[in-house]
Amino acid sequence: MAKVLVIDDDPSLLRALRLGLEADGHDVITAANGERGISLTALKSPDVVVLDIGLPDMDGLVVSQRIRQWSDVPIIILSATGAEDRKIDALNGGADDYVTKPFSMGELEARIRAVLRNRPSEPTEQTAAELSLGTLDLDLVHHEVRLKGVKVSLTAKEFNVLAYLARFAGRTCTHQMILNAVWGPGYGDEAAYVHAYVHRLRHKLNDESGTLIQTTPGVGYSLHPQE
Repeated sequence: MAKVLVIDDDPSLLRALRLGLEADGHDVITAANGERGISLTALKSPDVVVLDIGLPDMDGLVVSQRIRQWSDVPIIILSATGAEDRKIDALNGGADDYVTKPFSMGELEARIRAVLRNRPSEPTEQTAAELSLGTLDLDLVHHEVRLKGVKVSLTAKEFNVLAYLARFAGRTCTHQMILNAVWGPGYGDEAAYVHAYVHRLRHKLNDESGTLIQTTPGVGYSLHPQE
């Protein structure tokens, strides 16, 4: 069966899910908050993540988006609301399925089988949870950046733009690609957002000359690590 990570802050539900999933033969790991869930995803490499949307430390959609930056693990969202906009946000943010509470163990088990069945028979290579690019180091799990060993303080959006460029280092990422990855598919003509965040990144990374983050005029940006 599968290794399942359940992220939920309700002890009773965690216990019930553990018992039910283990009875079906799954290996179950649990986390009671988002940060712990993100860390366990990196450390334990589960086959599927079952993620509650209402967590005490961060929105479950943020957890899903952060995991999706470096992992293709299937994510099933659990939520007390069946509102269409929340479902759309969850699926656009990287979730594979959305289950509304209350639900039966039979339904959840069927959803787990479905997302596992839809995975490629030959798993694609996943992006590492940490990237070292010359003098630049990114921890994609904890959202930390170091330049020449010195920690650089970035906002969440700044980090996401830098992480996207880092995953495709040496290749030009168009404005549209960056907007879709960082802001979502609803953004398409807001290249000014990308320009503003790249300007901030260059300032914080001492890259005012644009040597690290290079511009392809009218197209986008590319990251070129410095030794």
